[in-house]
Amino acid sequence: MATVEGSTTHRIETAPAPVSLPGLAALARQAAPRLLEGVIVPLAVFYSALRLIGLTGALAAVLAWVYGAAVWRLIRRRRVSATMILATIAATARVAVALWSGSALVYFLQPELGTICISMAFLASAGARRPLVRKLVLDYIHLPEAVIRHSRVRRFFVRLTVGWAFVLLLNATLSIWLLLHQPIGTYLLVRPLAVAVISCLAFAASVGAFRRVLQRLGAEHTAGHGIQVA
Repeated sequence: MATVEGSTTHRIETAPAPVSLPGLAALARQAAPRLLEGVIVPLAVFYSALRLIGLTGALAAVLAWVYGAAVWRLIRRRRVSATMILATIAATARVAVALWSGSALVYFLQPELGTICISMAFLASAGARRPLVRKLVLDYIHLPEAVIRHSRVRRFFVRLTVGWAFVLLLNATLSIWLLLHQPIGTYLLVRPLAVAVISCLAFAASVGAFRRVLQRLGAEHTAGHGIQVA
């Protein structure tokens, strides 16, 4: 709201009611099944099949896993999420390109190039003040409209989007280096561990920073004072 004193107009931004985030353990429990289903198991299936029946069989096994997971959800009458649908389409395209090229390296290189593109999209969205991290957070955590629209929260999401752009770029760079300089077996073992460590540290730091932002807003709300901006 606005007040007028003489010829000077002040905008008073009222702090929203306190909001709390789920704990890290709760967030990890939510993420673990998706990580297992979408990352760990497909990698294990691919490498096992690659050792036993070759590249073509490994690519077929990955597709069987991806489509099987979607069909299993339909049989059990569970919702097939948009994320799973996109993952299935992406896996189909990766397998098609890998079969065309006849190279396992090409199969693993594709998502890393995609990660670099996503990191660039993150930077572009931050520059346009339409941070992609904000959209991702709101897909999983419900926040009151007053919190979402608060200037401090908007600035935080812009900074967080820039930070995650560099995290993604670091993960992709490290993965490509491993892929080009190490055997496939070493890549499949080291890459998930390295990416998991980097991503978990970044995730914990992000949640901690967001908690601090919400705590400040909660303290302002409790004190009952607005933030006066000339």
